[in-house]
Amino acid sequence: MTVVRTAVFPRDAAAVSGLLGDYLRRTESEKAERGLATPGAALAARYAREIDDPAAAFAGNRVLVATVDDVDCGIVVVRISPVVVELSRLWTTPPARGRGVGSALLDTALADAVTPVRLSVWRWRDDAVRLYRRRGFTVVASEDDRPDLIFLERPAPVSARP
Repeated sequence: MTVVRTAVFPRDAAAVSGLLGDYLRRTESEKAERGLATPGAALAARYAREIDDPAAAFAGNRVLVATVDDVDCGIVVVRISPVVVELSRLWTTPPARGRGVGSALLDTALADAVTPVRLSVWRWRDDAVRLYRRRGFTVVASEDDRPDLIFLERPAPVSARP
């Protein structure tokens, strides 16, 4: 069974750091495979900061951690503003994939959203794109000039619209 909790710092710092590190290193590796990053390059300082001090990097945001059989295996960062909820760093470890962990994280992040929800995803992450589309996300205009990065948005729930 998947359990999703809000990270509490400093208690969850090591778990969040580990999951973020896995996510960021895998992302940079995938980008390098596609010629979008230098193979073997060190992580950018802003990414290293997330790993080194996630409490500071995500202060003011909600960090959700998923656990299966007492193993932390997924993460998503939720930033809430008055006009939009932004999701980032949605990640499940490879052994947890196909077990509903990503769905549980996404559903928890969406549960209280009363504004549109936005996120970006690399085009090659087909499973993630399918998950987002099943949850009502559609492609919107890009907010970034990086190739292969697509932006998706889910409208505010009907019950929350004026």
